Amino acid sequence: MLDQVNMQSAENGQPEVAFEHDCREGICGTCSLVINGVAHGPVSGATTCQTYMRSFEDGSEIWIEPYRAKAFPITKDVIVDRSAFDRIQQAGGFVSVNTGSAPDANAIPIAKAVAESAMDAAASIGCGACVTACVNASASLFVGAEVAHLATLPQGEPERRNRVRKMIAQMDAEMFGSCSNHGECEAVCPKNISVSVIARMNREYLRSLATSDT
Repeated sequence: MLDQVNMQSAENGQPEVAFEHDCREGICGTCSLVINGVAHGPVSGATTCQTYMRSFEDGSEIWIEPYRAKAFPITKDVIVDRSAFDRIQQAGGFVSVNTGSAPDANAIPIAKAVAESAMDAAASIGCGACVTACVNASASLFVGAEVAHLATLPQGEPERRNRVRKMIAQMDAEMFGSCSNHGECEAVCPKNISVSVIARMNREYLRSLATSDT
């Protein structure tokens, strides 16, 4: 729809609407918009690029807005700067273990239930819908998913205590709000990340405070 709008604007000599997009397959989350007051629009479990015009009745009025959060400054039209998520990721969302080649990395036996739990958390695409839907503009669902993913797997064990402390500290430094358990983040997440990852993050944080780093 935005492509069509911009084509018509260009033909009429009017300025085009700047918006972000990349994969257009619901994978990257770059397309994130607020559609009719809902992050990504009315379709549950779908990104903006997966919200098709057939999701609306003929003649419907559609309002499109950028994400609104202090940590996501608007750069132009409906584009926001979500680099705050990158900085949180860089603070601790990684592992330092040397795994070698792909076969070596897969040599550690992991129970199916554990692997599935880690993959559920790893499904987060960092689109920021959780932030714009939250009354406090909290990034807890995103950070919780990153922490839960790596804390579940043995490869994430070396940085486990420091990771959660550093990521939460960076989240606070980016001026995201606190979680107050409204559940709006889970409702709009295009990958259906459960709020249980926030509980896992809180447990990991308390564990890190109560346990020595050595």
